[in-house]
Amino acid sequence: MLGEMDTELWIDNRAVAALSGETFETMNPATGVALAKLPRARREDVELAVASASKAFTGWSQTDPNERARILWKAGELVMSKLEELAQLEVLDTGKPIASARLIDVPRTADTFFYFSGWATKLGGETIPVRGPFLNYTVREPLGVIGAIIPWNFPLLLAARKIAPALAVGNTVVIKPPEEASLTTLALARIMAEAGVPEGVVNVLTGYGEEVGAALVEHPGVAKISFTGGTETGKIIMRAAAGTLKRLSLELGGKSPNIVFADADVAAAASAAVTAAFYNQGELCTAGSRLLVDRAVHDQVLETVARGARALVPGDPLDAKTQMGPLISAEHRDKVLGFVKAGESEGAKREAGDPRPGGDAGYFVNPTVFSGVAEKMTIAREEIFGPVLSFDSLEDAARIASATEFGLAAGVWTRDIGKAHMLAARLRAGTVWINTYNRFDAASPYGGYKQSGFGRENGRAVLDELTQLKSVWVALT
Repeated sequence: MLGEMDTELWIDNRAVAALSGETFETMNPATGVALAKLPRARREDVELAVASASKAFTGWSQTDPNERARILWKAGELVMSKLEELAQLEVLDTGKPIASARLIDVPRTADTFFYFSGWATKLGGETIPVRGPFLNYTVREPLGVIGAIIPWNFPLLLAARKIAPALAVGNTVVIKPPEEASLTTLALARIMAEAGVPEGVVNVLTGYGEEVGAALVEHPGVAKISFTGGTETGKIIMRAAAGTLKRLSLELGGKSPNIVFADADVAAAASAAVTAAFYNQGELCTAGSRLLVDRAVHDQVLETVARGARALVPGDPLDAKTQMGPLISAEHRDKVLGFVKAGESEGAKREAGDPRPGGDAGYFVNPTVFSGVAEKMTIAREEIFGPVLSFDSLEDAARIASATEFGLAAGVWTRDIGKAHMLAARLRAGTVWINTYNRFDAASPYGGYKQSGFGRENGRAVLDELTQLKSVWVALT
């Protein structure tokens, strides 16, 4: 597919070069070799894309909702018809295992379009009883141009999460994919055009955050920014968006606790903890990177988790048997290895994971497990976004679990359902899983507390954030 597709910007349903003619390279994380050259968009390209999306907004927002629903459903069907080529492209670009891309990334992308196609015809208002001879009712109207900025861990799926609900309610989109992994977003834009999306409704600008992203955030023609990425970048976006008072949704970092009580199904909890921490190479905002375990079952869980980590041998992500691929870049690999060094220097014990596999090809890091992690250690507080799991005994589950600046997700493992619900109520997290972990669905809202951001993606909740509420009064006499 890579050889057949244009690696250019996508504006007005056409592939175009950046106005400057500049390009940059995107790398294959498994080999460290250049994969493609992409246009380096700048502020002048943002102007073109926003103008295109603004022009398209009038027509798209007034399109029959049934037609919008049909197009979104068709997009989902086309995604599934191209499952293998999209999966391989995502693997080449991100390094994730091909089995995950085939079973999760591509099907969940299609499911997102299927789900939100249904909402296109169902978003209504209400009539409100008011004093006097008046009819008062509300309607929800689209915002306008949505600026979407996505990260590199799930670029295809997260592009769909931004595009599908925005289009369902009549918005248009300018999306900036991650510079490290832009190819499937470009492919998705072409799929949208094939599904029948008119010119200007979906536009893609490749480039760097400080150039394209910053220009989108500052642009007065952009009604809202929907950002998924790091907390520090989210703070920069908040400050920059103040100048135009545009709406924001920020899905930011996480340092999620995974809590195992002695009365849990310990074998199931320990096995799931491995996947919770190391799925997608640990490059997951909700990764269960803080495993808090009751002292009574500490050794049993530690043994299982360490054994599971050692069994996850990084390998060629295009091999269907590979369970762990490389990290996204050399820079990110070195950052993760820095956390490993910090854990050791601050006194944690490394139970599994010779951090760097042999050889220099690719950006690989072995799954790493630490025990004896104190609350104030770096690896217990900061988001690693890589295959490093901290491990400690449970003393005060709610207090320890909430003792970070993040609040994205948490897991609770216990057979005592009353205790599970009470703890879920106390945890300051946007998602709490009980006796499971990392479950997602297009119908279920997702987002964070505290410095994990605000706003929600997925479900009915995201549609409120992509529309504005209008109150209409009609005099009856």
